[in-house]
Amino acid sequence: MTNGAANGFDRQAIARRLADVRRRTRQLVSVLDWPRLRRQHIPILSPMVWDLGHIGHFEESWLCRRLAGAPPIHDGFERMFDPQINPRPSREALPLPERAALDDYLARVRAASLAVLERIEPATPADTELLAGGLVYELVAEHEEQHQETLLQAMQVLEAPGYEPAERRPTPSAAGEVTGMVEVPAGPFRMGWGGGGFAYDNELPQHRVDVAAFAIDRAPVSCADYREFVDAGGYRDRELWSEAGWAWCRERGAEAPRNWRRADDGGWRVRYMDSELPLPENRPVAHVSYWEAEAYARFAGKRLPTEAEWEKAALWDPATGGSRRWPWGDDPPGPEHANLDQLTFAPAEIGAYPAGASALGVHQMVGDVWEWTASDFAAYPGFRAFPYPEYSQIFFGDEYKVLRGGSWATRPAVARGTFRNWDFPIRRQIFAGLRCARSL
Repeated sequence: MTNGAANGFDRQAIARRLADVRRRTRQLVSVLDWPRLRRQHIPILSPMVWDLGHIGHFEESWLCRRLAGAPPIHDGFERMFDPQINPRPSREALPLPERAALDDYLARVRAASLAVLERIEPATPADTELLAGGLVYELVAEHEEQHQETLLQAMQVLEAPGYEPAERRPTPSAAGEVTGMVEVPAGPFRMGWGGGGFAYDNELPQHRVDVAAFAIDRAPVSCADYREFVDAGGYRDRELWSEAGWAWCRERGAEAPRNWRRADDGGWRVRYMDSELPLPENRPVAHVSYWEAEAYARFAGKRLPTEAEWEKAALWDPATGGSRRWPWGDDPPGPEHANLDQLTFAPAEIGAYPAGASALGVHQMVGDVWEWTASDFAAYPGFRAFPYPEYSQIFFGDEYKVLRGGSWATRPAVARGTFRNWDFPIRRQIFAGLRCARSL
């Protein structure tokens, strides 16, 4: 395989990247038998088999069909794994393939995409834009990494026996106490990705945003903090909830985060994949909906930060007046910076990553848990849908709230400080927590 540097991307590096991502996908699902992979465990998550097939379908669509005009590798899978044709509630009823057939499909797609990679040259201006810097290949790699996190959401909700991973990495202990709030001065900063390389269209373009002075929590809200809200009757106090949030709370009968269970002694136990522990007071709370996060913030006498406030606290450097790529600087995430890369299978203790603090001294803004913001998912000024509108554009609107920062289940490449996640306010299967803000 030639390097292809003259074409603006490194073919060997791309092949290695795709192989690394696929190894992780296979590692995550390797411990589950086919019936558990085939079942739809909760209505809002697909059967894991469908996610695996969709990973192959997406790769084939972009790297074989779009770049090379190749015919479908498997006519039935062309429709079966298209998310626009098959909404989530319908996917368990599909004639999903058996393991051998799915493995064969994924292998054939990968062989075909690597064959295209070997010979591809830009044929049109659109191809040139897709191939510049290997953009379309990183699109495919990050798409699969995002589905890895979706698979982990399904693994988190498995009934007994719980998901027992093939490999587990420990998290560091807290290096010191992290409490209180940081004041962020009023003024403009540059919001959005401006670092070169790959970013999704909704992270672009970088633009100036003026932000009023505010304060933000130094750390995510801990389980101990959130327990105060629970024990004080927060789930029964109508005054703490918005109208829509209260309707959700009553309909759902919610009384605690999704992964909490009342123990026989009256305390709380918290489940992380296959482990159930007495409430770990110094870990970030997880598996809370936007409505729960909003109600907790009111209980604490604070509010949720806007998306712009969150990003300024995370990335703005007052010493330079510029924005960093990540809270700690421009170097990619390392194990000393954040709890990322999936294999810890739980949030770390608050204060475990002092090297990952932002220039303003805000901790753990990347990794551990996604953080709900008060902002609706909307386009930045000058937004251009690329390379396809179905990734971002069709979701813009007030139905979705933005989450920032990634979680322990997020791969490092997807954990850019500017990466924007979004979901319905009712969602609790995601690895989401919160931190609070206050106007000054």
